Amino acid sequence: MPLQKLREQLLANVLGSDEAVDLLVTALLARGHALVTGPPGIGKTTLAQTLATSLGGAFRRVQFTPDLLPSDILGYNLYRQQSGEFDFIAGPVFANLLLADEINRASPRTQSSLLEAMNERQVTIDGTTRELPDPFLVVATQNDTSSTGTFPLPEPQLDRFLLSIPMSLPDDRTQLEILRYHSNMETRTPTATEVISLDELRALQIQSSRIPVSDTLQRYLLALCQAVRTILGQDHAVSIRATLALQRASQASALLDGQSAVHPDHVQKIFPHVLRHRLLSEATPDADHLLTSALEQTPVP
Repeated sequence: MPLQKLREQLLANVLGSDEAVDLLVTALLARGHALVTGPPGIGKTTLAQTLATSLGGAFRRVQFTPDLLPSDILGYNLYRQQSGEFDFIAGPVFANLLLADEINRASPRTQSSLLEAMNERQVTIDGTTRELPDPFLVVATQNDTSSTGTFPLPEPQLDRFLLSIPMSLPDDRTQLEILRYHSNMETRTPTATEVISLDELRALQIQSSRIPVSDTLQRYLLALCQAVRTILGQDHAVSIRATLALQRASQASALLDGQSAVHPDHVQKIFPHVLRHRLLSEATPDADHLLTSALEQTPVP
C-alpha cells in the first residue's frame, strides 16, 4: 500500500512526528498546500525534504530572506543580445514540491508572488501565463518562537494554505531515540527512497476527491464554519475557500484512514488545522480555544 509506505518512511526519518506526518499526507492527497510551524530544530525542513524524496517528482527549496525577489521564485525573461530574443529562465516554483523555508522572513511583496501559483497553479510573467507541473504542492515552514526579522504573512496567502501543521519538541523518550539514531551518522546513508510515483499520486488524489460526503455532513461543515463566524462576530472571518478546504481535507483524512466515506470524526480531527492559521489575521488571542468552542457548540449529526 503506497500510502502506508509513505507514512512509515516519513515517521522513520522524523521520529515523534505522527500527527504532523498524517496532516502533511492529508494535504498531499487533497491537493492542498501546508504551513508547518514550530520552533527551530525540530524537523520541519527534514519532514518536507523526506516527503519530496518519497515522491517521484521535481523538488526545489528556497530559503526565504528579506532580500529575496519575486523573480528569484517565479523566474524571469533574459534578453539574448546575439539573437535579439528573450529566453524564459524558470524559477524554482516550476516543481512538483516547493519548500518555502522560513517563508515569513521574506518581504510581503515576495510572499505575495506565490498567490497565483498557490491558487491557480500557474504564474504570469510579463503578460505570459505558464502552467505549473501537476501535481504542485507548496510546503512552507515558519518559526513561531521569534518575530525578529520577520514579516506577517498576508491574509490572502494564509487562506491559500489548506492546513497548518504544528510541530513541537518531542517527549524525552523520543529525544533519546533521536540521539541513538544519530549517534553514528558517518556510517549512515539516507533512508528515504521513492515510494510513490507521480502517476500513483495523481490517482490517489482523484480517489480522495471522490470520497462521498453526505448532505448531512456538508451541513455540519457549514455549521462549524458559521459557529466560528458567530463567536468572532464577523461574517468574513471564515471564507468560502476555507469551507471548501475543510471538505477536501476531510475527504483526504477519510482516505488515509482507510474509510469509504467521510464521517464526523474526520471533520473534527481536521477542523482546527484548516481554520487555525486563517484566524491569525483576525487578532484572535487564542484560536485553539475558539475552535474548540465551535466544535462543542455545534451538534454532531
